[in-house]
Amino acid sequence: MVRWKSSFSIQFLFGFPPDVLPGNGYKRLEEEDDDEALLSLLSAHSLRRRRASVWGMIAFSLVLIWCTCAFLGPSGASPSEFFPVTPKIRFPGHAKHTWAMYSPYFPAAEYKNPPSQCKVNQVNIIHRHGARFPTSDAGERISSAVQKLQNATLFRDVRLHFLRHYTYDLGVADLIPFGAAQSYDSGQEAFLRYKDVIGSSTPFVRASSAARVVDTATNWTSGFFHASGGSSAPTLNLILQETLNDTLDDNMCPNAGSGDEQTDIWQAIYAVSAAARLNKAASGANLTVADVTNLISLCAFDTLAKEEASPFCDLFDSSDFNGFDYYGDLNKYYGTGYGENLGPVQGVGYINELIARLTDSPVRDNTQTNRTLDSDPSTFPLGRAMYADFSHDNQMIAIYSAIGLFRQKADLDPMQPDSRLTWVVSRLVPFSGRLVTERLDCNGETFVRMLVDDALQDLNFCGANDDGLCTLDAFVASQWYATNDGAGDFERCFS
Repeated sequence: MVRWKSSFSIQFLFGFPPDVLPGNGYKRLEEEDDDEALLSLLSAHSLRRRRASVWGMIAFSLVLIWCTCAFLGPSGASPSEFFPVTPKIRFPGHAKHTWAMYSPYFPAAEYKNPPSQCKVNQVNIIHRHGARFPTSDAGERISSAVQKLQNATLFRDVRLHFLRHYTYDLGVADLIPFGAAQSYDSGQEAFLRYKDVIGSSTPFVRASSAARVVDTATNWTSGFFHASGGSSAPTLNLILQETLNDTLDDNMCPNAGSGDEQTDIWQAIYAVSAAARLNKAASGANLTVADVTNLISLCAFDTLAKEEASPFCDLFDSSDFNGFDYYGDLNKYYGTGYGENLGPVQGVGYINELIARLTDSPVRDNTQTNRTLDSDPSTFPLGRAMYADFSHDNQMIAIYSAIGLFRQKADLDPMQPDSRLTWVVSRLVPFSGRLVTERLDCNGETFVRMLVDDALQDLNFCGANDDGLCTLDAFVASQWYATNDGAGDFERCFS
């Protein structure tokens, strides 16, 4: 059986020499037990070569070659328009917005320009990796559910006939071509939106060390470079090891719980009818409600990997997809969100780094930060116009919750969804989702505002006005939980 492997990088498709591409040289810093930092420079040649399907590479190469010509032309002039390279997939029905954390990025709202009297002077981006293959554990569960269907003695529904010749061939956890394109487009968009803010400066870029996160970061820098017409060439400056102190990964709270109890309750409600329907259509399959959840997730993964609607999507209706979507909402809310007592504290370190950047002052934190790195101007510089950090969905959920974004009036009910909820994971952390914090000067006074997937956030916790602006001082004061190192919660992670 052929299985897709490795993350996908689009940088080499432009035909530029590897040593001149942005993102192909970066620092990997490790903190030893004695808190000494080890600095090493890695080139693109040290990254393992990414493999994708031949058809995917050919199709994507042609798109990028066309975009190169359209963008730069023979003169290499700076582009003035956004030419997205993310493939247009004919998604099944409304499914792509009901895949919870496996939904592809889409703007949750139209970007709203700041008031005319305000000028953005700093941009902070924290960005989820692009679309990927299932993780190892998820892939095993998906493969098991598929095998149950294929072991059926009789198919009574023509929509199942494809299974007679189907082979599960998805790789494990790595970035896929669609995710690489998402990342590249995000880099383009960042330059084109904020080029006046950036000026002659260069973004400082960090990534958590998972391959899919690193590759997302380097594809983002390539998109940024290309949109600038070559005038700005950011690199991946720093990789934070996930086995050590890392503010971009949720790896430092061993006592934290999970959302399994709540998701199990909801799964036993929403997936019952689909399990019964499929078991009737596939005699002897003996699918469980958990198998239904795994097969719906395969609809998403298979569609994004193959860049065409998966036949697995046809096995489910809108009610099934809506149920799965809420399953994801519960998973994140009770995982690292407000529903887990030790969820928000996992985002505190990043917030303290954000405050340091916004205030141009040293980091003050005793939680997840790497003090060696954050005290070194070469690995945590201040005074930059743009910072871009690349992370995971669970960590971003913790950060949202620690900040105070998307707070609900009551905890999510594992037995009954509420259509009025603003906690919708497909809008919070889709593949390639991002939180952008803008610092602005408005008639000599400093303000901040936040956007999640382009949707302007109501920062009511710091007295924001109708434009979503609150003063920098008020914002910092509102983050007392972070500036107090989680108010004792971080210690509870270990005791």
